[in-house]
Amino acid sequence: MLYNTQQKKMPLPEYGRSIQNMVDYALTIEDRAERQRCANTIINIMGGMFPHLRDVPDFKHKLWDHLAIMADFKLDIDYPFEIIQQSNLETKPESIPYNSTHIRYRHYGRTLEVLIKKACELPEGDEKQNLIALICNQMKKDYMAWNKDTVENQKIADDLAELSGGKLKMDEEIMQLMEHRISLYYRPKANTPNNNNKSYNKNNKRKH
Repeated sequence: MLYNTQQKKMPLPEYGRSIQNMVDYALTIEDRAERQRCANTIINIMGGMFPHLRDVPDFKHKLWDHLAIMADFKLDIDYPFEIIQQSNLETKPESIPYNSTHIRYRHYGRTLEVLIKKACELPEGDEKQNLIALICNQMKKDYMAWNKDTVENQKIADDLAELSGGKLKMDEEIMQLMEHRISLYYRPKANTPNNNNKSYNKNNKRKH
């Protein structure tokens, strides 16, 4: 018994060994007309394997390209389309350029560095102060997400000074703005009478 691993490697295994054997057989046919009929039959069988693709543009063209590939471009027939060139299969795709921008602290990320640069360029005023407070609060969030622990304000102040080249400082005014921004978005859940009644009813149900 001959295992698949012992047989010739298939260039397009999605068509299966049977189709590849048909293509290999077509290569042995000496009569050109008979070889053409065999190729047409193989194409019809290949198309029947993917009926959901019949309405796809250039589907037939792709089938003939695949036939040429499976025949290692050695099948001498009249192709109804201009088939793909073997050299095109060997062409390597262009390398994708990766972003090589250096990020000083990866837990803060590139976006935060962009914000810090923007804050450095702003003139002194409320807009700049509010942006610095936003940046500091975001730095605390990022640091705690990375460190899974508390973070001292001094650590954020030191990192801000380093990332801004000493141009930005987390002073008392900035810290007050930070607290103000947090209070704007933080809304603790209040114990309303309805909630208390629900809890009371649940406790009573458990007892009875």
